Amino acid sequence: MERMTMAVPCLFGLEGLVGDELRRMNMENVRVEDRRVFFDGDFEAMARANVRLRMGERVMILLARFPAKSFEELYQGVKAIELERFIPNDGAFPVKGYSLDSQLHSVPDCQSIAKKAAVDRLGAKYGVTWLPETGATYQLRFSIMKDICEVFLDTSGVSLHKRGYRAVGNEAPLHETMAAALVNLSHYRGRDFFWDPFCGSGTIVIEAALAALNRAPGLNRTFGAQSWSCVPEEIWERVRTEAKDLEYRGEYRILGTDIDPASLSIAIANAKKAGVSKYIEFREADATKMSLPCDSGVLVCNPPYGERMLEQRSAQQLMRAFGRHLKFADGWKKYVISSEPEFEHFFGKQATKKRKLYNGRLQCNVYMYY
Repeated sequence: MERMTMAVPCLFGLEGLVGDELRRMNMENVRVEDRRVFFDGDFEAMARANVRLRMGERVMILLARFPAKSFEELYQGVKAIELERFIPNDGAFPVKGYSLDSQLHSVPDCQSIAKKAAVDRLGAKYGVTWLPETGATYQLRFSIMKDICEVFLDTSGVSLHKRGYRAVGNEAPLHETMAAALVNLSHYRGRDFFWDPFCGSGTIVIEAALAALNRAPGLNRTFGAQSWSCVPEEIWERVRTEAKDLEYRGEYRILGTDIDPASLSIAIANAKKAGVSKYIEFREADATKMSLPCDSGVLVCNPPYGERMLEQRSAQQLMRAFGRHLKFADGWKKYVISSEPEFEHFFGKQATKKRKLYNGRLQCNVYMYY
């Protein structure tokens, strides 16, 4: 089967974790860069990455890399790509992209030029002057960074963080990929008691359950490349069967608590849709007052930030009260993500370790206590 170079973009700070994921899948030639990870493989590797990746945002095939200091260079670079290897004569091929620190700074103009080049290439190859684009979608994406253009074919369609279980969220949802990263950083594998005291719409505890079960997060959703004529359907069937065979069986102690009953109702519905409701207990409780659920375990949470939900002072007061409440919870390993630069001061304790991540565009730190 044909070998290709593929790229997995990810949230800033998760690159190393995504690289480790791909290595555990035995992907070839894994290379970690800022905000993305590359690997080599065939269509089966592409499908496996889509189905099983927890922390990557999408899987894209790298089609070309070339200098693009002018519209002519962009046009010729795109036109030279063998798009007909993937896109049939009725395929739809919309173009999206971005440009940073480059002479070609007008994204709409770059999109138009890239689209024209693709139309001219495919029209010449199929011997037509008009392409209907009524078939499956083959999303082309370009990035121009410092006058170097890269062109990709997006195999995922909807971003991988959209697992399909969260139809609605609460006021400040955490990306599923970021929640999975927090669970990964906590080294939770299903053996300890797991607790999210600010569970909101349930994303962290649902990702914890999926990790404990070793259940592939993309098992129950579809991907853009599933409709491509160049990718045999049996590949997807084989990859899904493989993922199911890797699942664990067991009983897990996972608790999500929140002071807001409306958020808990959403969390319960999301857990049910994810197929993990029997592994998670949800309970209405004030994180700063409730009794600890047991003597030891793993605590992972995304408390309200002053920038998003509460006034900053209120968020700081909440962290102070939460830190006082957990002052003697020495049996618990604690992992808290926050954008508050003085979090340790308000929480009342220096972290054992901290790691910078980005929740969307918001710079945060994961404060780790163990």
